[in-house]
Amino acid sequence: MRHKLILSLLASLTMAGVAYTAHAASRDEQTKACKADAMHFCASDIPNKQKITACMKTHYDELSPGCKTMFHKPADGGSKQPVNR
Repeated sequence: MRHKLILSLLASLTMAGVAYTAHAASRDEQTKACKADAMHFCASDIPNKQKITACMKTHYDELSPGCKTMFHKPADGGSKQPVNR
């Protein structure tokens, strides 16, 4: 069951727009960067991709540094958008 949850989380994060960097961050890198944050802040939203995305954006300031690198925080304080490098 836990393995299924992790796979669902990974797929949800990938599909939710956690963007690839210029080096095309692997799924493993994305999982390592954001899995703990997603489980901590957004576990009740799994596997709903839209809710996970909204949750991660809501908690942007609380995300781990590694996970934050998967997102870009606008200077104007608007909504957080996935990085498009």
